[in-house]
Amino acid sequence: MNKISLFAAALFFTSLGHAEPTKVKLWPEGAPGARGTEDKDQPFINVWSAAKDKANGAAFVVCPGGGYGGLAADHEGVQVAKWFNGLGVSAFVLHYRLGSQGYHFPTQLIDVQRAIRHVRANAKEYGIDPNRIGIIGFSAGGHLTSMAATMFDEKPEGMTNDAIDQVSARPDVAAPTYPVISMIEDYGHKGSRKNLLGPNDNDELAKHVSTETRVTANTPPTFIFQTDEDTVVPAENAVAFYLACRKNKVPAELHIYRPGPHGVGLFLGDPVLGTWSGHLRDWLRNQGFLKPMKRTAINGKVTVNGKPVSWGSVIFASDDPSAPVACARVMGGKFKLDEKTGPIVGKVKLTVSYSAADVPGLETADGTATTKEQKPGAGEWTLDVVEGAKDVELAVTR
Repeated sequence: MNKISLFAAALFFTSLGHAEPTKVKLWPEGAPGARGTEDKDQPFINVWSAAKDKANGAAFVVCPGGGYGGLAADHEGVQVAKWFNGLGVSAFVLHYRLGSQGYHFPTQLIDVQRAIRHVRANAKEYGIDPNRIGIIGFSAGGHLTSMAATMFDEKPEGMTNDAIDQVSARPDVAAPTYPVISMIEDYGHKGSRKNLLGPNDNDELAKHVSTETRVTANTPPTFIFQTDEDTVVPAENAVAFYLACRKNKVPAELHIYRPGPHGVGLFLGDPVLGTWSGHLRDWLRNQGFLKPMKRTAINGKVTVNGKPVSWGSVIFASDDPSAPVACARVMGGKFKLDEKTGPIVGKVKLTVSYSAADVPGLETADGTATTKEQKPGAGEWTLDVVEGAKDVELAVTR
């Protein structure tokens, strides 16, 4: 381990399990291109390690927004890190260099690449899985996130070339949130472009950092949150990135809520808008990011009172809140899932839903009946799923 890593490792061990974060400089001996020694010149991460009794080995680098002119380090940094800790995920809030302080592209790309490499290179010390490192960013931090997801193989002029820089900078998942994406379209955020590119601003460079043009098949799975009412960074940015992911067959999920101004963060106080983070949690769970587990293909039949269910669903869920959940659509009494979308191998709880019309005389508020019991009074319905489960018969008795 080199001198830098030894120094950093000492900090890592003191941070694990603490309620308050530990500040770790990305270049303890001085950042490349730095104009001074203050925090604005020396990028760092605040390390929020998940509690040992809850940690699942996953990690996220968090990039607050601020138009590349400031950092919204509380509601787009600290609050996000604590939310991740609640999921058992360690978080690393990145304080990258800013255009308002005289730092322009590619400095920000160098900083975010270094943050990801730093976390991955020292995964053992942090108690995390080097193959489960995600990145999330808000507004301009969302643009930085999208650069990290699409330009991870780029070697910017001015970067260092030490042992940490030999580690992959590719995040395993990405979550650009109400992100600045385009620097060339009319819907782009002009302030972010000005601060990012500075005196070197020109259309060629602006296109280079317009990340809707940089998506490839190697871009990691992506989750995007946006609001329709956002007039600061319009939804066209998020949509453009999502469509680029679709074009390149990158697994992507996009959520656009109608209400909500720009810069809402988690907004957990809002009963509607605040639900977006739950969608992110569920997406991470079913990506296998929170807890990688063996999944299997499965097929079978569902009957109610001996007759095939006309339409409905079967949910296969574990007691483990980090484990993937599988949901199979039932049509004509049959269901089928492949290995990627199937249930985990082992004991799962079943929830079966079906049309109320499948049971003559049954009336429900929405025309759907749902049960977690094979028959009334039988208790929780469980199933031991084996690998390659075939012709599974699920019989509901009412």
